[in-house]
Amino acid sequence: MALVLCIGALPFVFSAGAYAGEKAKGNIKAKGEGLVKGEGLEAKEAKEAKEEKRDIAQWLWEDYKKPVGLTYNAQARLQASYLWRGLYAGAANIQASANVGYGGLYLDMWWNVGVTDWTFRTFQPEVDLSLGFNRWGLEVFVLYVYNFNTGFFDFGNYPNKGNRLEIDAAYTLSKKIPLKFLWSSRVAASDCFVNAAGDTVRAFSSYFELSYTHNFPLGFSLYGAVGMTPWKSIYSDFDKDFAVVNVELRARKDWSVSTRCGMMLQVQLTVNPNALATDRATARWHPYAPEGQSINANITYGVYLK
Repeated sequence: MALVLCIGALPFVFSAGAYAGEKAKGNIKAKGEGLVKGEGLEAKEAKEAKEEKRDIAQWLWEDYKKPVGLTYNAQARLQASYLWRGLYAGAANIQASANVGYGGLYLDMWWNVGVTDWTFRTFQPEVDLSLGFNRWGLEVFVLYVYNFNTGFFDFGNYPNKGNRLEIDAAYTLSKKIPLKFLWSSRVAASDCFVNAAGDTVRAFSSYFELSYTHNFPLGFSLYGAVGMTPWKSIYSDFDKDFAVVNVELRARKDWSVSTRCGMMLQVQLTVNPNALATDRATARWHPYAPEGQSINANITYGVYLK
């Protein structure tokens, strides 16, 4: 865990160091000019330190100070697999979403139509509705997941087949340092387990993720994430008090069609260390039982309105 946090902090350290290096040359010249004019060295250094702190803060978070008006976007994707937080949720699928917001408030609708496995015998449609607030790098939202195999307000089915309600919170440092922290907790669903005393306990299944996206020239980007569950939850099959359930890597290429439209191609690899440690045989790919696999891959083609 400590190693993950240290690695996640490295981009911030390197970026701040690079910024400080750029400022150093200007500071040397400014110090000399200040001494020539008779200004005291200590006063000059204190003033420069204060200005530098303000400049670094503005450099990091200036993108969050811009006013937020009406926003909208939409996208559609064709995927080989439906992978979610280290779990296998389906095979080939088409996904689409639409989002509209104003002043940081937004409403998002997301659809998934796909098959549950590669036998192509069962389809699994899903609709997710999100209502949230996103401003200054902080995002808080309520997520409702509706599966068509049950009633709209029925949370009593098996968690991966029924409905659920989540409360999520995320924070991204800045667009210049896109280190993101995510916390998600289920508040309504069939989300219980039986403890050693024989009592049924609501789990409030939760997921914590640390992720980072690095953008390269020519529309290339690399995304990495580590996801954990802090206590017994659906993510670890209610087996462990703490488990690392998702190590994810994505490589993506974007093409701009116009100022508002684009296309993307993405490859993804996910490893579920908890499942791999529990049963190493699940690392083998099997079309009839993909939900038990601890290693999965995916390829996605998408178009979007930005």
